[in-house]
Amino acid sequence: MAKKPYYISTAIAYTSGKPHIGNTYEIVLADSIARFKRQAGFDVYFQTGTDEHGQKIETKAAEAGITPKEFVDNVSGQIQGIWDLMNTSYDKFVRTTDEYHEKQVQKIFKKLYEQGDIYKGNYEGMYCTPCESFFTESQLVDGKCPDCGSEVEVAKEEAYFLKLSKYTDRLIKHIEDHPEFIQPESRKNEMMNNFIKAGLQDLCVSRTTFKWGIPVDFDDKHVVYVWIDALSNYITGLGYDVDGNSSENYAKYWPADLHLIGKDILRFHTIYWPIMLMALDLPLPKQIFGHPWLLQGDGKMSKSKGNVLYPDDLVDCFGVDAVRYFVLHEMPFENDGVITWELMVERMNSELANTLGNLVNRTIAMSNKYFDGIVSVGQSGEFDDDLKALVTGTKAKVAAKMEDLRVADAITEIFKLFKRCNKYIDETTPWILAKEDAQKDRLSAVLYNLVESITIGVNLLSPFMPETAEKILAQLNAKVREFDDLDKFGLYESDTKVTQNPEILFARLDLTEVLEKAEKLKVEQEGPKYPEVEKKAEITIDDFDKVQIQVGEVLQCEPIKKAKKLLVSQIRIGNEVRQIVSGIANYYKPEEMVGKKVAVITNLKPVTLCGMLSEGMILAAGDDDGNLSVLTVDKDIINGSEIR
Repeated sequence: MAKKPYYISTAIAYTSGKPHIGNTYEIVLADSIARFKRQAGFDVYFQTGTDEHGQKIETKAAEAGITPKEFVDNVSGQIQGIWDLMNTSYDKFVRTTDEYHEKQVQKIFKKLYEQGDIYKGNYEGMYCTPCESFFTESQLVDGKCPDCGSEVEVAKEEAYFLKLSKYTDRLIKHIEDHPEFIQPESRKNEMMNNFIKAGLQDLCVSRTTFKWGIPVDFDDKHVVYVWIDALSNYITGLGYDVDGNSSENYAKYWPADLHLIGKDILRFHTIYWPIMLMALDLPLPKQIFGHPWLLQGDGKMSKSKGNVLYPDDLVDCFGVDAVRYFVLHEMPFENDGVITWELMVERMNSELANTLGNLVNRTIAMSNKYFDGIVSVGQSGEFDDDLKALVTGTKAKVAAKMEDLRVADAITEIFKLFKRCNKYIDETTPWILAKEDAQKDRLSAVLYNLVESITIGVNLLSPFMPETAEKILAQLNAKVREFDDLDKFGLYESDTKVTQNPEILFARLDLTEVLEKAEKLKVEQEGPKYPEVEKKAEITIDDFDKVQIQVGEVLQCEPIKKAKKLLVSQIRIGNEVRQIVSGIANYYKPEEMVGKKVAVITNLKPVTLCGMLSEGMILAAGDDDGNLSVLTVDKDIINGSEIR
């Protein structure tokens, strides 16, 4: 019997910069769903990729001094590298700069124009460059972009428009007839009440003020605007062809079973995209799920706030599967989730190291200690039925949660199984059974039940933590099981031998050490902190000319006994030697100063400091962190030379 096809996609990531963990959450979530569907017997097609056109990228490329294509090649490579680092099993990675995609987008645009669904007009409104979106005055929040909070600017230009209004009634009917179309329910209500039923304005679908986009082939002043370009990837990536020569993949997998996207772009996917498909006379996707955001402890991640967490940094500290576990398990179904270093360490130590890792390690260690690693069916006893009932009932609970896309709840059900195993150890007390030969068969059964329960639990865990599942099955010498068998107890082959040297799956972490590492990463990300120097009154060149600065060579330097912060130096400046007292003893040893050629103010009125005459001033730079450096010349300039 042929497997039922299942097509899942993520939104394509915008190539404006390296993705942080909040951006990465979506691909990990989609991967867990795709892996679960494969495990459950579906023929899965999992698509992701990058969105690579637009004014923002054109600007960033110009700032970097490279072409837009060079810029997006670099960032798209970074994004794909992060997706691979997180062990995501996508089947296709699309890029909107791919030739096949650009060709089909031009065809789509032309078809919609020729049939009257796109028309030329003029647009005037408030434009947000980061979001690449137009807004009316009434849509702004405090005069700024309602989506990202950035400043907007008045933009007026000739443009092509898509007739959203023509399809409004049809869209409303589709949503009402298909209650599963927009999920969660709260997102559907938001789209219907705040946008669709309030009345749709026709959508600007071309731009003339920048060039980095797909040209409108019949009007080369215009480039295709982001939404027709980016949204079309869901069908072009499958091999859709406007002329009717679509691929087998398109025929097999479209319409998509699930578009998984962030809640901030729900409007574009539940209004613009369905109307585009209606205009093309194509089926609509079966479901669009707008997931919440993963926030840092102090709000939405942004470089300006200095609160960005990057996946590679987290993986370096915790490992791939620990990061996958956290972002999948800690994200609520509808509300935003929170990630912090403290929470990561707490979950690592309690759930992963203790509940799961310690369970596996103890079970294997006891099997080796009492039976030389041989796991055999033994004598049933008290607590067995209760354990088996929970273990065999877990598959159905996980499947029900995954059907509703409640991934966090599905993982909770699996960890209930592991926690029940730990409780079973406490109930059966294997270490006490091992003291009596008469209880040997009972002890054997206890360890068999633990190994079998862990095997079932780990198979169910594999879509979410694939590397961990593989490691545990290898240590138990257990097999990957068919999904249909995960509610059957007793399939672990009796007399199988577990590994003699179990690997520590998750090491407990010290919070202080992790936070120190996190602080170093934050400093690296933020770069240098420049001092805020109080501005002085402007001067003219004549004012500056009053100060005489010359190169001086330090001949001798000694500490001043009465003053810990001062050094006294003998400095040759041309034909004379001057004595200068400087407050640099905390930064330089006397012998370090000897031989330096330093900048000296030579027309400063002499003063007496701690009983020592000072006939000038050595120039030095100091920062807010307490560092100080005397100013020296970097070439062999003869002393006495004037600095000007």
